[in-house]
Amino acid sequence: MRAAVLLAGAKTLVLEDRPLPEPDPGEVLVRVAACGICRTDLHYLHGTPTFRKPPIVLGHEISGRVERVGAGVTGWPEGERVLVPPVIPCGECAYCRAGRGTLCSSQVMLGNHRDGGFAEAVTVPSKALFRLPESIPLKEGCIISDAISTPYHAVVNRAEVRPGQWVAVFGCGGVGLAAVRIAVLAGANVVAVDVIPRKLELARALGAVETVDAKVAGDVPKALRKLTGGGPDTALEVIGNPATIAQAFASVRWGGRVVVVGYTDADVAVNMGRVMFREIEIRGSLGCGLQDFPKVIELVRSGQIPLEKFVTHRFPLERVNDGLRLLESGDPTLVRGIAVP
Repeated sequence: MRAAVLLAGAKTLVLEDRPLPEPDPGEVLVRVAACGICRTDLHYLHGTPTFRKPPIVLGHEISGRVERVGAGVTGWPEGERVLVPPVIPCGECAYCRAGRGTLCSSQVMLGNHRDGGFAEAVTVPSKALFRLPESIPLKEGCIISDAISTPYHAVVNRAEVRPGQWVAVFGCGGVGLAAVRIAVLAGANVVAVDVIPRKLELARALGAVETVDAKVAGDVPKALRKLTGGGPDTALEVIGNPATIAQAFASVRWGGRVVVVGYTDADVAVNMGRVMFREIEIRGSLGCGLQDFPKVIELVRSGQIPLEKFVTHRFPLERVNDGLRLLESGDPTLVRGIAVP
């Protein structure tokens, strides 16, 4: 099979011919239909270490069909349409038993701890698979794995958005736009913040009632406070930029909540006096628990989350580096790209 492989010290992926992997006991061999191209993959190319040292196949937003099963696996017939979660928790630790598998210290991530989906096939534990209804396009459905599930967890579980609240979403990439849509579905009044007018137009099409062009607004927190009558109840930062995290913190109303979804390894200065006197909450949000995947899949199946607005570019596997470069460039036409073997 063909696979796009990260080699030690490389800044691009290398296409290799590899033997088709054999599923171990408890595993399934999935013939990959498509794999989403995510900024996390860029982090690895920029030097963030993968848990398993290279060479490793990247890619963690996977959809496909069951091709073969390992010993002891039942209930997964050949040809079954499946979605593969990006992160597989152990299911046994205290966090997993409490329904917080996103904090599992033994979790395994595709394209990080083990080979991922930028390949024609991948092996995964059968316990983590989810069936994809026939009404969901198999290739485009791959982005449900992360680009839709991650903002679901952020909006529903970490932000705890309620009807009638004001929610500001900083960053209208694929994950940010999905956060906009999910917050709208939760009944919130959503304000989208970005520097690309086309992304703000998409946010409005997905239900945002207001938008803020950060290049034009100047003082973004002030603009948000004016639009919302005192500041949003919740601000979700979906970029991973210390400056926008600080803006999110400065924008929320008294008793407000900041949820950090975007990744950065930089320190961010926070005025703890404001945290204390104004009872501001700051929460992180990572991935999505497996228990929520059926709910996320149903939102897509029922048409409440329109995948066609999110998947804007498709790349054959041999051009996956083009997709990664387009993502890094900040091209305004890109929402989410997928690699198709």
